Amino acid sequence: MENMDLFSMLFVLMLSTFVGFQVIQNVSRLLHTPLMSLTNAISAIAIVGSIIIAGQETDPLATALGAVAVFASVTNIVSGFMITDRMLKMFKEKEPKA
Repeated sequence: MENMDLFSMLFVLMLSTFVGFQVIQNVSRLLHTPLMSLTNAISAIAIVGSIIIAGQETDPLATALGAVAVFASVTNIVSGFMITDRMLKMFKEKEPKA
Protein backbone atom coordinates (compact mmCIF):
# COMPACT_ATOMS: atom_id res chain seq x y z
CA MET A 1 0.00 0.00 0.00
CA GLU A 2 2.93 2.33 0.63
CA ASN A 3 4.26 1.97 -2.91
CA MET A 4 1.07 2.82 -4.80
CA ASP A 5 1.99 4.39 -8.09
CA LEU A 6 0.02 6.98 -10.01
CA PHE A 7 -1.65 4.34 -12.19
CA SER A 8 -3.00 2.48 -9.15
CA MET A 9 -4.32 5.67 -7.60
CA LEU A 10 -6.04 6.68 -10.84
CA PHE A 11 -7.55 3.20 -11.12
CA VAL A 12 -8.99 3.49 -7.60
CA LEU A 13 -10.36 6.96 -8.43
CA MET A 14 -12.03 5.71 -11.64
CA LEU A 15 -13.44 2.64 -9.89
CA SER A 16 -14.84 4.69 -7.00
CA THR A 17 -16.37 7.16 -9.46
CA PHE A 18 -18.04 4.34 -11.39
CA VAL A 19 -19.38 2.72 -8.20
CA GLY A 20 -20.63 6.09 -6.95
CA PHE A 21 -22.56 6.77 -10.15
CA GLN A 22 -24.05 3.26 -10.13
CA VAL A 23 -25.21 3.72 -6.55
CA ILE A 24 -26.81 7.06 -7.41
CA GLN A 25 -28.57 5.71 -10.49
CA ASN A 26 -30.06 2.71 -8.65
CA VAL A 27 -31.52 4.65 -5.73
CA SER A 28 -35.28 5.04 -5.98
CA ARG A 29 -36.29 8.63 -6.60
CA LEU A 30 -39.10 8.19 -4.10
CA LEU A 31 -36.70 7.53 -1.25
CA HIS A 32 -33.95 10.07 -1.88
CA THR A 33 -33.63 13.29 -3.72
CA PRO A 34 -30.76 13.16 -6.24
CA LEU A 35 -28.78 15.58 -4.12
CA MET A 36 -29.10 13.42 -1.00
CA SER A 37 -28.13 10.34 -2.99
CA LEU A 38 -25.06 12.04 -4.37
CA THR A 39 -24.02 13.23 -0.92
CA ASN A 40 -24.38 9.78 0.64
CA ALA A 41 -22.51 8.10 -2.22
CA ILE A 42 -19.62 10.55 -2.05
CA SER A 43 -19.47 10.18 1.74
CA ALA A 44 -19.42 6.40 1.44
CA ILE A 45 -16.48 6.61 -0.94
CA ALA A 46 -14.76 9.18 1.27
CA ILE A 47 -15.13 7.03 4.38
CA VAL A 48 -13.39 4.09 2.70
CA GLY A 49 -10.46 6.31 1.73
CA SER A 50 -10.25 7.94 5.14
CA ILE A 51 -10.27 4.57 6.91
CA ILE A 52 -7.35 3.48 4.72
CA ILE A 53 -5.45 6.70 5.48
CA ALA A 54 -6.16 6.52 9.21
CA GLY A 55 -5.12 2.86 9.40
CA GLN A 56 -1.72 3.19 7.73
CA GLU A 57 -0.04 4.73 10.80
CA THR A 58 2.80 6.20 8.77
CA ASP A 59 2.58 9.73 10.12
CA PRO A 60 0.75 10.95 13.25
CA LEU A 61 -0.64 13.95 11.33
CA ALA A 62 -1.98 11.72 8.56
CA THR A 63 -3.57 9.41 11.12
CA ALA A 64 -5.21 12.36 12.90
CA LEU A 65 -6.50 13.84 9.65
CA GLY A 66 -7.76 10.42 8.58
CA ALA A 67 -9.64 10.07 11.88
CA VAL A 68 -11.19 13.51 11.42
CA ALA A 69 -12.20 12.53 7.87
CA VAL A 70 -13.80 9.30 9.16
CA PHE A 71 -15.77 11.26 11.76
CA ALA A 72 -16.91 13.87 9.22
CA SER A 73 -17.97 11.24 6.67
CA VAL A 74 -19.89 9.18 9.22
CA THR A 75 -21.62 12.33 10.48
CA ASN A 76 -22.58 13.26 6.92
CA ILE A 77 -23.96 9.79 6.14
CA VAL A 78 -25.98 9.56 9.37
CA SER A 79 -27.34 13.07 8.88
CA GLY A 80 -28.36 12.25 5.32
CA PHE A 81 -30.35 9.23 6.41
CA MET A 82 -31.94 11.17 9.29
CA ILE A 83 -33.07 13.87 6.86
CA THR A 84 -34.42 11.22 4.49
CA ASP A 85 -36.33 9.59 7.34
CA ARG A 86 -37.81 12.94 8.30
CA MET A 87 -38.86 13.57 4.68
CA LEU A 88 -40.57 10.17 4.50
CA LYS A 89 -42.44 10.87 7.75
CA MET A 90 -43.81 14.07 6.22
CA PHE A 91 -45.57 12.03 3.51
CA LYS A 92 -46.96 9.45 5.90
CA GLU A 93 -50.70 9.63 6.50
CA LYS A 94 -51.65 10.90 9.90
CA GLU A 95 -53.96 8.74 11.95
CA PRO A 96 -57.31 10.38 12.76
CA LYS A 97 -57.78 11.40 16.37
CA ALA A 98 -60.54 9.58 18.21
